[in-house]
Amino acid sequence: MAAKEVKKDAKAKQPVKQPAKKAKAEVAEAPEPGAKPSRPKLNNSASARLRTKYFGEMRPALMKELGLTNPMAAPKLEKVVINMGVGEATQNAKVLDPAVAELAQITGQKPVVTRAKKSIAAFKVREGMPIGCMVTLRGDRMYEFLDRLMNVALPRVRDFRGVPTRSFDGRGNYTLGLRDQLIFPEIDYSKVEHQKGMNITIVTTATNDEHARALLKIIGMPFRKPEAS
Repeated sequence: MAAKEVKKDAKAKQPVKQPAKKAKAEVAEAPEPGAKPSRPKLNNSASARLRTKYFGEMRPALMKELGLTNPMAAPKLEKVVINMGVGEATQNAKVLDPAVAELAQITGQKPVVTRAKKSIAAFKVREGMPIGCMVTLRGDRMYEFLDRLMNVALPRVRDFRGVPTRSFDGRGNYTLGLRDQLIFPEIDYSKVEHQKGMNITIVTTATNDEHARALLKIIGMPFRKPEAS
């Protein structure tokens, strides 16, 4: 009897095997409502191409052209400011939404809304009214945008003969006006209701227009050739 009781106790003490737990499937968390959307990815090949080419090939050639010996003294790109004015926004703020969306598609960066700095009674504009949107590009986004502007967008302008050479401000900065956003391939023609122009200001470290012109020319800006007299 004692031997049988010992066997029963041994069986009772044996651990009970638990069924194997099923591994939880990994589910990607959905973004929270109101969360900011991720920025569009850069075309790294384009940005690397222009930046690498400038510091590797263009800057030495630019220094030789300008008679400079110190690489730090060579002019370089600092930032690019793209400003899109929407005058109709003073009457209907919703008109600004497509402009903001299109500028974001063109630049790969979220624009900021620009507002009137002072009231203008003749145009029924009050201080603080939304009048457009703008983007400031630096670093890789700046190089990537300029690469597409010079090699893709500008050649799509009808009867394009080059950009003006006299649009410098005397301090080494260059402003280019575009009449149509459709020259950028990122814009879907079927979804555009109105043509929108924009001003593109290229800010450089050049101390004068001559050096700035040489910089833009060497990176590939297609300046208009002077007409033969």
